[in-house]
Amino acid sequence: MTESLYASIDLGGTKVACAFGTAQGEVVLERTVPTASHEGPLAVLARIAELVNGMATEVGAAPAAAGMGVPGLADLAQGMTRFLPNLPTQWRDVPVCGELAPRIGCPVYLLNDVRMATLGELTYGHGRGGPRTMVFLALGTGVGGGVAIEGKLRLGPLGAAGELGHQTVVPDGPLCGCGNRGCVETFASGPAISAQGVWLMNSGRAPELHRIVDGDAGRVTPREMAAAAAAGDDSVRDAIVRAADYLGISIANLIVALHPDMVVLGGGVAQIGDLLFDTVRATVKRRVRMFPPDDIAIVPSQLGTRAGMLGGLALAAKGGAV
Repeated sequence: MTESLYASIDLGGTKVACAFGTAQGEVVLERTVPTASHEGPLAVLARIAELVNGMATEVGAAPAAAGMGVPGLADLAQGMTRFLPNLPTQWRDVPVCGELAPRIGCPVYLLNDVRMATLGELTYGHGRGGPRTMVFLALGTGVGGGVAIEGKLRLGPLGAAGELGHQTVVPDGPLCGCGNRGCVETFASGPAISAQGVWLMNSGRAPELHRIVDGDAGRVTPREMAAAAAAGDDSVRDAIVRAADYLGISIANLIVALHPDMVVLGGGVAQIGDLLFDTVRATVKRRVRMFPPDDIAIVPSQLGTRAGMLGGLALAAKGGAV
């Protein structure tokens, strides 16, 4: 193979996903292994090296560079994780690049996982259309984000710029995992919306949702709630609209601050579809009064769940210069 291959590594709480692909975003191989984070950072990094080297043997070529997304804060210049809140030991001051690069024989570049998804969307998704300023929100287990200005990620000194899910939308609201209260994540994340669905179902106010999940609270997700709302569960519809309204408030704040050309919504919650997007757009129109927001596109991700994986390829191919 004459064209250089790059590795994209996504470190998650339960699994590590890796893909090999080209700078054009063509993926040639994907594999996953359990994170087994309880074994500690060095053991996890050894497992990642084994995964990458095994994939290199499969495709017959070593990667020219690797881009790695991590769920938290990292010192990008030093190649060290600073704070990964949902992993044991929180990976404080772990020299990830220094440990991993010699084992896989190529440079390794770090980035927050949602900023990496933003880079994927910027490089291979909506960003190809040339928006000067793009806001990306990943709506999943939490609410993450990223901001691209003039085609470049805005990272800040800690690589933490873009923590859009931790805007306060309700003063003294529910306690968030970040330690603040009333963050949009406490209202518009997948677990927050699902919890409302479970409560409605268990209180007898969501018969269609009960039918769809056969009464199993563990099966309630925003997708099932959207189906229940479409089938006639008005209470579930109201819960989704309420969450989307809080999300719309946060997006209105971003629009006033940044006046982006485009706001992209990714992650599982975005799969709710029109009910979510129509509510967000209506809230933005109602709350942005300083200038007309009509020309600002609020759209679903073109890459869906693959945004992060493709962002890792872009990070590697760009040599970490994002």
